[in-house]
Amino acid sequence: MEAFQQIIAEQVAERHRHHAKAQFFWVWGALLVMTAIEVYLTYQNLKPVRMLTILMGLSIVKAALIIGFFMHLKYEVSRMKWLTMSSLVICLVLMSIFFFPDAFRILYLGVK
Repeated sequence: MEAFQQIIAEQVAERHRHHAKAQFFWVWGALLVMTAIEVYLTYQNLKPVRMLTILMGLSIVKAALIIGFFMHLKYEVSRMKWLTMSSLVICLVLMSIFFFPDAFRILYLGVK
């Protein structure tokens, strides 16, 4: 089993050697543009649901870029990708079951 892991590690290392720094600068630029869009949206008079939907979408794209390129998950074996993404889905499901229902109570509090 150790020889198989060594072969995989060598393949991953070989893929890491061939990507240029320019790719990281393009990803960094895309992240910068998305952050500027998010800041711009916060100063607009949008409906909260629409604004939060756009902001969440941009945040998911930004997180995928960061995880894929800067944390090098793009170059990992597929088992590692599946393990990471399944734990993310489990966390989101747990948040939607326990955290979000409690957060929605703020809609019913306050002055009427």
